[in-house]
Amino acid sequence: MVRATMASGSSRRDFLVGSAAAAAAGRFAHPGFAAAPLRRLSPNERLRIGAVGCGGKGLSDIQACAKNHDVIALCDVDLGKAKQVREENPKAAFYEDWRDMLDIEKLDALTVSTPDHLHAGPALAAMARGIHVFVQKPLSHTVEEARLLLQAARKTKVITSMGNQGTCLDGFRTATECVRGDVIGNVTEVHVWTNRPIWPQGIGRPKHVDAIPATFRWDLWLGPAAWRPYATGRKDGEFKGYAPFQWRAWWDFGTGALGDMACHVANMPFYALELDAPTSVEAVADSRNDETAPKRSTINFQFAARGARGPIKMVWYDGGDLPPTTLLPGVKWHSGGFLLVGDKGILYSPTDYGESFHIYDKAGNPLQYTAPTPTLPRSPGIHEEWLQGILTKTQPMANFEYAAPFTEAMLLGNLALRTGERIEWDAAAMKVTNSAAAQAMISKTYRRGFELTKV
Repeated sequence: MVRATMASGSSRRDFLVGSAAAAAAGRFAHPGFAAAPLRRLSPNERLRIGAVGCGGKGLSDIQACAKNHDVIALCDVDLGKAKQVREENPKAAFYEDWRDMLDIEKLDALTVSTPDHLHAGPALAAMARGIHVFVQKPLSHTVEEARLLLQAARKTKVITSMGNQGTCLDGFRTATECVRGDVIGNVTEVHVWTNRPIWPQGIGRPKHVDAIPATFRWDLWLGPAAWRPYATGRKDGEFKGYAPFQWRAWWDFGTGALGDMACHVANMPFYALELDAPTSVEAVADSRNDETAPKRSTINFQFAARGARGPIKMVWYDGGDLPPTTLLPGVKWHSGGFLLVGDKGILYSPTDYGESFHIYDKAGNPLQYTAPTPTLPRSPGIHEEWLQGILTKTQPMANFEYAAPFTEAMLLGNLALRTGERIEWDAAAMKVTNSAAAQAMISKTYRRGFELTKV
């Protein structure tokens, strides 16, 4: 079959009718079907890779995969954003609709580098086809989607990874070994902060409407989200447009500063301390509205004791809020970082990923310590760890078994932000026990044609 480029303005239905892929499309169009078997691969095989999202992180994800494997299919709704990667991969088929790509192409692996609201759709559809998936952070747009992705990973046994690249860094793993090796003792508090948002938040929906550019498929960019008119930013207004990048502020598309950065900055503390579901979450924000995340917020997560460790309080700060300086006297906070407070010492990382860290005593003096013997394997890089994992049937550290519960825990913070209520969370029942409003937000409604695949 000759691969065809999906031309702008052509409909998915028109393209598939009469196509050799029509039979496959009919089989996969049903929202639920038995998971496909995994293709047998030799350790030295070149993988056939597809990509949903070609700009920004999508570009770097594709470039990393193309070093040793074959990128055979690309998908993006923005022809301008896709220009560079198409030039770098001239033999790859190009699509504007990821559903067409998955119906037609025979892929081994897929990268998903889209706005948050579009993560679960292509990832679940790919997994049902036996395609290994790499999904940018945060893994999902809702708590329910995180659960569905975890369930699909367990059922299909595909190799999975979330794109929080700090996980693969040596410093991240050394810091984890120090925490687990009792260098700072029993940890009772974690403080995590970011300089985000660096886009407008705390704003309402624009009243103006603009023409949709001929090179941009707004309908496909909206995907499962409810229809709204296209609009661009105004020089004299707070609204800077929806795409690209500004979408992070909007609840229909993104997950605010918390969703953007928690899967980076809270990653090492969450992994090292083996945190799971918080029992409660409270948030203080400068404002609330139904359209966008607030300009600044502080969120308090409470985690119950687990195994040998006791309960832990984790506090998240964004929009300029920072931890109290009394936590580490004489140390000036960097614009983003995290702090683990133990009874023997304090681990401070002035970075988003945790690859660089310092350990102090309670008075703020450098603590002399011996780093434990390494117990975690070192990584060849977040992409290569996933790609090698596909060939060796080995899950990378950032696989969905870890990434899905981590994403779920962080996204619960947004429920507290949006409702203004303390959230009491029953993880086993996937239920907010004290707020019907928050419970309604653990899932969302999907626009017709973009319903999630049942795996």
